[in-house]
Amino acid sequence: MIESSPRTIDETVEKMAKSFRAQECLPIAHRALQLCALRRMLRDNAEELCAAVHKDLGKPREETLMMEIGLVINEINYVLPRMRCWASRHYLVSPWTTWPACSWTKCEPEGVALIISPWNYPILLSLEPMVDAIAAGCPVILKPSDISPNTSEKLEELLGEYMDENQVQVLQGGRGVNQKLLSHHFGRLFFTGGKKVGSILMGLAAKTLTPVTLELGGKSPCYVGSTNLKAAARRIAWGKFINAGQTCVAPDYCLTSKELAEPLAEEIGKALERFFGQDPRESESYGRIVSDRQFDRLISLLPSSDPLAGALAFGGSFDKDDRYIAPTVLVDSDPHSKAMQEEIFGPILPIVCVKDAVDAIDFINDRPSPLALYVFDKNPKIQKMFEKKTQSGSLELNVTLAQLSSSRLPFGGIGDSGMGHYHGKAGFLEFSHTKSVMAKPLWPETLRFVMPPYDKLKDALVSFISNTPLKR
Repeated sequence: MIESSPRTIDETVEKMAKSFRAQECLPIAHRALQLCALRRMLRDNAEELCAAVHKDLGKPREETLMMEIGLVINEINYVLPRMRCWASRHYLVSPWTTWPACSWTKCEPEGVALIISPWNYPILLSLEPMVDAIAAGCPVILKPSDISPNTSEKLEELLGEYMDENQVQVLQGGRGVNQKLLSHHFGRLFFTGGKKVGSILMGLAAKTLTPVTLELGGKSPCYVGSTNLKAAARRIAWGKFINAGQTCVAPDYCLTSKELAEPLAEEIGKALERFFGQDPRESESYGRIVSDRQFDRLISLLPSSDPLAGALAFGGSFDKDDRYIAPTVLVDSDPHSKAMQEEIFGPILPIVCVKDAVDAIDFINDRPSPLALYVFDKNPKIQKMFEKKTQSGSLELNVTLAQLSSSRLPFGGIGDSGMGHYHGKAGFLEFSHTKSVMAKPLWPETLRFVMPPYDKLKDALVSFISNTPLKR
């Protein structure tokens, strides 16, 4: 990967700023053309993109097609027929004191969008926010992750071939490129990644008053109560161990009673054997850890390194040369263990014992608000209790990861797990400024009744309009 030079960054930012000022990306027909080109790019080059992701993450082709390429195409298909309506005038009733007047709102692009994407879903998290930005009429600069270089280079190549150069530009590099980019003002910074880097980028963006959307992840809990344990375990195992656990909304840990902890671990283990066989290392359906640094961090969370991690119920093996860590389930993990102090972001699932649903809610509320919260309990009252008494980016009942698949559901975090939303209309609005417009004819001049000089009649009228007692 060749890192973009400071001069290239400055020239690219200026080029895209000129494109925005010239409104080259504003016409709805142009937006539709670009989205169709992006969809065609994904369909024409699906196998090449899957191969690039596999080189970076060892991710199975099916996961890339389903969880990345397919979701971006679905977003395009949802946005395309609706963006004209979203971008049009929406008329509103004017206050009677301004009659005759006409009021409306209109969504306009915020400016050049800077999208800084992560390595774990390098296609989805680069292109899905790009779809929303293009739909809003924004030129886009994409800075993909240097940790997934094969996918980043393939995206740069294909976007340069299929997209208008005044609509999309790709800049490669690491931390220095991010810092140089954010010395410029943008209409919107959209960042997906960790809390530490997100806070640094937010600080840099504040210097130029660039508005920020942060998708940060965090520790997403999963409560298991009275439920079909076999079905719940299967869905938890899929949501946790897809992409070798390297998913921002993966169940980070499970909360359940002491009575259910071992049966739950056993059922998750059975589901994992069905998914990946007796030896997941040999399975073509199981991925690898992205880097040696991430591998070493994850190994330090296992019972062999941390006595508070809990008892090993399933998995636990690893191979550094292959960056392989087996799907691992830990039972009766201590809340003070290392795995419970940070987002795991890997194939390790601690099960923490709690008394009941009330205790689980207290446990969750004592910690930063998660990006997702999963609840498996057949009791509607328990489900409503979690909905009412917890705060999270999203809440899923009896399912995991499904919120990612809907363009109708806004996706985003709260508090430590992020700010702002995207997907569908929420994403369109995230990259838009909603302008308010009021038009009033010069005749009749109804405003003269509230203009100076004031007298008793005007005083009475102003008191009536402002809902305040008349001065006596």
